Amino acid sequence: MDSIIFDLDGTLWDPRETVLTSWNKAIEDYPKVDKKLTLDDLKQTMGKQMHEISQIFFPELSEEDQKSVMDYLTEIEIPYVAKNGGELYPDLEDTLKDLSQKYRLFIVSNCQEGYIEAFYEYHGLDKYFDDFENPGRTGLSKGENIKLVIDRNGLQDSIYVGDTQGDRDAARKAGVPFVYAKYGFGEVNDFEYEIERLPDLKKHF
Repeated sequence: MDSIIFDLDGTLWDPRETVLTSWNKAIEDYPKVDKKLTLDDLKQTMGKQMHEISQIFFPELSEEDQKSVMDYLTEIEIPYVAKNGGELYPDLEDTLKDLSQKYRLFIVSNCQEGYIEAFYEYHGLDKYFDDFENPGRTGLSKGENIKLVIDRNGLQDSIYVGDTQGDRDAARKAGVPFVYAKYGFGEVNDFEYEIERLPDLKKHF
């Protein structure tokens, strides 16, 4: 094995409080939406692309308005996340530091462009990762983005670590083993490895 590719939300951190605050701030200023989101709302959409989230949160809006409101939420969210960060899972940096001495590390998330950079900016963890990708930048599915990172970096033997069935499906599409982060947001029954906490990666690999 030469590399580990990580999902972000529900795998490396829990950003829900920060994201929820920023999104509700944005919704207050958006005249066509009259609702307040909750943590449970966010949990059910973790791992989905932005257009899928807009369909779940704002089904009453036209497709054009759904895109417009999500663009505005992103405009508010990215700088807010960069300024306020999120809740890192226990022992994250120590685990990344140890793993990076043996493997090349990457992030592939279903987020919008700028989100991973905001994670890096607040928490200063970019030094452990060689590359990242997301559909906000490429327009591709998560499985395609995993494959893109593999090809772009000349990787030969990767694993993907994530917490949802969508992550599992993406890993399968990319042809790499899946490590289920059981502590995250989703439930997955089909995986090659399972971890109860991040440092467990060092026991398996």
